[in-house]
Amino acid sequence: MPNMAEGRSCEFHSQSLGAPRRTLMNQRQTFLTPEGQKQLENELTELRTVRRPDVASRLHIATESGGTVDNAEYEEVKNEQAFVEGRIRDLQDILSNAVVAEKSPDAADRVQFGSSVTVQTPDGRQRRYLLVGSAESNPLEGKISNDSPVGEALLDKRVADVIEVNTPAGVQELTIVEIE
Repeated sequence: MPNMAEGRSCEFHSQSLGAPRRTLMNQRQTFLTPEGQKQLENELTELRTVRRPDVASRLHIATESGGTVDNAEYEEVKNEQAFVEGRIRDLQDILSNAVVAEKSPDAADRVQFGSSVTVQTPDGRQRRYLLVGSAESNPLEGKISNDSPVGEALLDKRVADVIEVNTPAGVQELTIVEIE
């Protein structure tokens, strides 16, 4: 059972998503929650089946109506096509190197990958975080990466533990109130 870091409890179950492409820049495993994996798979499907054909159709129309030289619509659609194709490649790369992490029932009283954690600041404000991998993190939605300063500090802690975190805003003291 591989651990993300020494002393951290978490069970990992590899999901066979095709043979991983290994290049010099692409050798890092991506840790995902089962929900995160499903979300990325859905995004990839939507890009392949909806956005890619839509962009191709709009590109054909832009080419027919104004050619490829000095055609702002054509340039805009080409940029969108490059974005869509790049995102498809990124998602394929993430999913082909994914390790899906399930929470360990043996460590239910500790913060682990996939835990939902409520913390409290010294002034009484509470925040709820979901500890996820970097590929699915979104701080605006409360999804923080296990590699972030707060995520690393929370791992393997229990309710009532107090952590100090170095953040860009300075040192923050957080008390763990609840772990789900």
